[in-house]
Amino acid sequence: MNIKLIDSLAHIIKSLTLEEQMLLEEKIKTEINENVRLKSSEVLASSANNNDLEEWTNKLQKWSERHPRNIPMLSDYSVSRSGIYEED
Repeated sequence: MNIKLIDSLAHIIKSLTLEEQMLLEEKIKTEINENVRLKSSEVLASSANNNDLEEWTNKLQKWSERHPRNIPMLSDYSVSRSGIYEED
């Protein structure tokens, strides 16, 4: 991890005007959404290339079964807006 780069970026972002920060935030959201869309397309293309959606589904099921099931669930409050954001 490049801590100096992160610190420099944080300094630059803090120096932006509110309008510039909002524009940057929108740009980042757009890039993230595009990356998610591309990765989804790759997964679908991969399964389409194999021409076997059932095989892909089975692999996903096996992958999900490898994860522990005894992890405690979050409470309703923990995932609620008031649990995430501090209300002033």
